[in-house]
Amino acid sequence: MRFSRTLAALFTTTALGVTLASAGAANAACGLNSEGGKIKHVVHISFDNVHLRRDNPNVPSDLEQIPSLMNFLADNGVLSGNHHTVLISHTADDILAGLTGVYGDRMGMAVSNSYGYFKTGSSVGFSSAFLYWTALGGDGKPQMIDELGKTAPAPWAPFTRAGCDVGAFSVANIEFESVPGDVRTVFGVGSPEDVAVTAALNLPSIPANQPARQAPATDYLGIAVHCAAGSQICSGPHARPDILADEPGGYAGFNALYGNVNVAPVLCQAVPGACVNGAVKDTTGASIADPYGRPGFPSSFNPTAAQSLGYAATMLEAGLPIVYLYIADLHDQNPLPLDPTTNKLVPGHAFGPGEAGYVAQAKAYDAAFATFFARLKADGITKENTLFVVAPDENDHFVGGAPSPTSCDGVTTPCTYANVGEIDADLDRLLATERNNTTPFSVHSDSAPTVYVNGAPAPTDPTTRTLEKDMNLLNATNPITGAVDKFARRFADQAELGLLHMVTASPARTPSFAMFGDPDYYYLTAGNTSSCTSAPSCVFEITTNAWNHGDFQPEITTTWLGMVGPGVKRLGRNDQVFSDHTDIRPTLLSLVGLKDDYVHDGRVLVEDLHNDALPTSFKRDREGFEELARVYKQLNAPLGSLGVASLVASTAAVTGDDAAYASYLARTADFAARRDALAARIRAALDGAEFVGRPLGEDRGDEALAEQARDLIAEMNAAAGLTATDNDR
Repeated sequence: MRFSRTLAALFTTTALGVTLASAGAANAACGLNSEGGKIKHVVHISFDNVHLRRDNPNVPSDLEQIPSLMNFLADNGVLSGNHHTVLISHTADDILAGLTGVYGDRMGMAVSNSYGYFKTGSSVGFSSAFLYWTALGGDGKPQMIDELGKTAPAPWAPFTRAGCDVGAFSVANIEFESVPGDVRTVFGVGSPEDVAVTAALNLPSIPANQPARQAPATDYLGIAVHCAAGSQICSGPHARPDILADEPGGYAGFNALYGNVNVAPVLCQAVPGACVNGAVKDTTGASIADPYGRPGFPSSFNPTAAQSLGYAATMLEAGLPIVYLYIADLHDQNPLPLDPTTNKLVPGHAFGPGEAGYVAQAKAYDAAFATFFARLKADGITKENTLFVVAPDENDHFVGGAPSPTSCDGVTTPCTYANVGEIDADLDRLLATERNNTTPFSVHSDSAPTVYVNGAPAPTDPTTRTLEKDMNLLNATNPITGAVDKFARRFADQAELGLLHMVTASPARTPSFAMFGDPDYYYLTAGNTSSCTSAPSCVFEITTNAWNHGDFQPEITTTWLGMVGPGVKRLGRNDQVFSDHTDIRPTLLSLVGLKDDYVHDGRVLVEDLHNDALPTSFKRDREGFEELARVYKQLNAPLGSLGVASLVASTAAVTGDDAAYASYLARTADFAARRDALAARIRAALDGAEFVGRPLGEDRGDEALAEQARDLIAEMNAAAGLTATDNDR
């Protein structure tokens, strides 16, 4: 049943939070169609940079230090360490791939957390990857542009169409990410909301001793509820139309609540014990607030586990059956401290593995999860009726020296570091100094920078070719180790970017090329070509960031996935199946008995699911489906065997002579066309079994598709000079 405001008197507060009068009851109108109707709720948790692996063999991993979560996953479901990111791996595109089940070329975010685009003329602009789902990007195209040039289908639509309300806390692009821009996207320029937010943005800084005055960030960012048609949650004055103009099949009659200013009043009326003075409480009982004490969204998009889990629990208790939430990592100081003199946030300290501050944050996260699970259990929301899906966006590479003492474990003996911090490198100054190359270009700063050459010259243009070759020859003395490091490790030209699903329907967003570099370095541009022999240095260490992502190395791109709930096998730690973020969406939808209006790039992870939870179409040839699905991932995933080999081949061609590069381009164009056509056929066959009820069939040649895929992978391995053993994924 729905927990409406009229039922508020039936709630009673406990030490753990709120106990519902009808434990485990969900929105009665929510039409999830899981096997036996067992799944009543979905809790989808995205982490930032939380590791299953150990970054230091002596120091327990992030997840090991959150045993309340790790044991819940391993004891009750499946925990896979053979899960992967997309390329380029970053918070935005990794989360969005998990939300949609498609790669960046089909949802617009192939480069993040911001992306470059070529303007008319010779200049390059940049836009944040974090904007609300229906916003326009910096290039004037839909931010979430699909392969047809329209706004990609929204991930909440199948749930709301089925009568299920969907709550979101800090998850990429399904709530407001930027003000006033997103406020204007939804409410309109000059709307009362726009006027209020714009006026607040023009106020002087709000002192910390005035927490009652709200700010636009705490009011409108990071929190939303997307409601089913006729939902009581969205029936009051706080609701606004949920407009998805490009949604396949239309999307009319749906409302949403945007921002804490509109969501909290509804939640607090429905679940009064979960709020204090009108503010939603975290799992410790404190009001969820920004660093200045203003209640609402924490505003930095780095919410702690206590904050995200507290808000999510309240949403579930208010009758929202589907909840998406995001939790910040453990490796950065969070929240940032305030300088009492200036009343400004102090840049945080990046923690090395086993540092005391990092261990303390891990303990707080563990306590938050223990409270969260206990609170949900008291509410009747358990693994018997709830699907839990948990995955980090990416796993970052630590940049720093050795710990002291060398045997420290962080738990009994804290680790300290003389050097903690990424190494920044000014590419434009280094190119001018080392190669006498002053070509104007911009980069999306990263350890794998995407490069946008002014004027957008063609891949074969001498300007592009010379810049690629010169960048390949750059090196620098590492300020931590004293060694001379070569920057470039891999290159992806535009042909390779296409193979890696990094070319969208907006040509303006396609970089000239990407350099995957030494992960100790963070590559940027200084905006000038002054010599590196004069101050400031072109290569320097900073201490506020020490964890690099975006690159291709397995330690960064190999992450983990945990699932618990009806239909999920109890396999514990199981790394047998290769998966990536695009597989999360189809697996989730298959379990709850819903479907999207498009074919996913990912596939259902049937190996982790009980037979009874699968459509009857699998029962004819489950082994055949598994075989085809596994080889499909190696064919199409950016980090599958073909993607890994193609990046090797691209690097050799980009750094080679022009004749070899021309031959590579012709060969790759033909190969990409064949790969894409084969991948589309396999996707259709898998989708037929997953969501259409059509078993794999010999009459359609489905059985031959796996062999064709293996042949293409072998062809790319040969082009890259790799054997199957060299490239065993």
